[in-house]
Amino acid sequence: MIEAEVHLSLHNFLKRQVGFPSWHHHLTMARLVARALRVGRSALIQVGAACGFQGRYRTSFVASALMWQGPVIIVAPDSVKQSLLKVEIPRLQEWLQIDKPIRIGDSFPGNNFQGLLLISPQTWLKLQLDNQDNLQNNLPDGIPTIIDGIDDLENWVRQYLTITIDSQDWEQLMLACPHQGDKIRGARVHLTRDFFQHPANPYECYLLSEDDEEVLSRLFSEFIPEQLPEKWQKFSKVFQSGNQSINSLLNYEKHSEKSNLPASSLKWVTIARRQGLFSLHCAPGEVASTLSPIWQRQPVVLIGSAIEPETEAPIFRQQMGLNDLTCLKFSSDSQAEAISLYVPNQFPLPNTPEYQAAFINKVRSLLCLSATSSGSTVILIGDVPLKSRTGAILASEFGSRVQVEKTCLEDNGILISGWEYWREYQKVLPTPELLIIATLPLPSLEHPLVSLRVAHYKKTHQDWFRLYLLPQALKELQRAIAPVRENQGIVALLDTRVINRSYGAQILTALSPMARINYLDPDLFASEDEQRSWE
Repeated sequence: MIEAEVHLSLHNFLKRQVGFPSWHHHLTMARLVARALRVGRSALIQVGAACGFQGRYRTSFVASALMWQGPVIIVAPDSVKQSLLKVEIPRLQEWLQIDKPIRIGDSFPGNNFQGLLLISPQTWLKLQLDNQDNLQNNLPDGIPTIIDGIDDLENWVRQYLTITIDSQDWEQLMLACPHQGDKIRGARVHLTRDFFQHPANPYECYLLSEDDEEVLSRLFSEFIPEQLPEKWQKFSKVFQSGNQSINSLLNYEKHSEKSNLPASSLKWVTIARRQGLFSLHCAPGEVASTLSPIWQRQPVVLIGSAIEPETEAPIFRQQMGLNDLTCLKFSSDSQAEAISLYVPNQFPLPNTPEYQAAFINKVRSLLCLSATSSGSTVILIGDVPLKSRTGAILASEFGSRVQVEKTCLEDNGILISGWEYWREYQKVLPTPELLIIATLPLPSLEHPLVSLRVAHYKKTHQDWFRLYLLPQALKELQRAIAPVRENQGIVALLDTRVINRSYGAQILTALSPMARINYLDPDLFASEDEQRSWE
């Protein structure tokens, strides 16, 4: 069987690699992927946050895909594809003496293709969801598919399904429907005036009001769908699907039959105040119904870092429309990946007036203690005003060492960053020795899209905190901390909700392996040689 062949070949390969980054689950994962290819049974694999950050696990599934006698599709972001093409695939091809064809493209090479096809998530979604009547542009059913990086799967799907209307689309609508020009201009002027009356918020993002939706609905009623440009046709279709008003959704308790409410589409606007421009956005309220038919067409191996604390990943599977499949979650290396986690026992809660001053003072203390360290420091702050104020104060005290969301960082530099920036650039920035986290990355209910998604859970009597906010925070935390595990660094989490709230234990468990400390020891940042000399 292919499982035994992959096990033996990979085992011999790993034994003969000098300086190859080891991972003690390589053989287990390779066997599971090989079995999924042979039996045609889908699998969900969680490799752990640290291993996911390092990408060491990829050797396992590449070995199985190369040794499988039929075609395999590998779905991965461009950066991962480049790593596969330049490192993992050539190295294993040379060892295994396999000349399996490797292709990159935006379509399936043909019915006789028996090699590996590497495609991006956006291309894969396009081939799965678009042009259903043109089979030549789609992926044939039944071809085993490996999807790498499913931590971002929901974001990939939502981004793909989101239809955006900007200024040039309004101009195209005017050109396509010149006889309706006055009504189009009137609707655009009305929306512009209404949108720019919103008070500024950090996101410059706002839900459409009932009045805004009515303006657009009236505009759409003036056209036969075939008259509209293609993007407007898609926008109109999604906009009017489950066309429930925002106020009705947010005030769901007024409905008498809440469980029978239709799934609404998400409708919002983003504005650029300086340019006086706005963009309309519309997306389905959930993605499970879109993805569910895809999983039925072929066996899939979904690989992610740390999707959920539970091996079976019930929340993720429900949200992604996944049914019966094999689930496996690998344990972390408790010795090589352990961090020191500092959580002060006595500290103001984030929603109190005292928090901001206490946070800045604590950051000062941590930076002073780590002054002798040659490593860099990253300070993660989700609150935009607090991020700006912290940057200004620390820059006045520590000078050019302090950078706010910039990649040009000194060896002992101090980077102040939001969560999104750190997630995007953490692989190109120096591995920090100290990571300071202001507050848990729970999605803010003040963000219009977050409040709308919470309303979707509320209307069906689901636990929106457990099913949405907490899983998002756990995933973000584990990804943010992953680089620190490389050098067994220090993480300071200055949010005492982890010890004062019932969900805190779940968060601490997700951050394992770690050694928790609740006081600042002067020797905390001392090297092993320095500690031995003091002893």
